[in-house]
Amino acid sequence: MRPDEFMKKYGFEEEEPREHTLRELALEHATHLKRPNAGTPHDWEEWERYKQEHPEQVKED
Repeated sequence: MRPDEFMKKYGFEEEEPREHTLRELALEHATHLKRPNAGTPHDWEEWERYKQEHPEQVKED
């Protein structure tokens, strides 16, 4: 019995393979915002403003 037949027989659901494209990575980065590692003073000002406006969407390390 092949592994895929076994999984179907015993009710295991197959997971859909995830994409590893630039689009997928950009979407992941945009939805899980973290503190920038580097950047201009303007980047940091924008980060601080975003943190205050959307605290529930910011991932603190």
